[in-house]
Amino acid sequence: MKNLKLKSARAALDLSQQALAEAVGVSRQTINAIEKGDYNPTIRLCIAICRVLGKTLDELFWEE
Repeated sequence: MKNLKLKSARAALDLSQQALAEAVGVSRQTINAIEKGDYNPTIRLCIAICRVLGKTLDELFWEE
């Protein structure tokens, strides 16, 4: 399932996939795969992404 919440939170801060990837220590391809729903990130990576984007785990990764 695509993670549109992550993509919109990243875009709201005017961050590229590359900039977010560098901030959390992964490749741009990893961020792209998470947004496309092709990769299920570790909890550690989820938390790092949330910290950079100023969001909670629920806001970015909880599926209704």
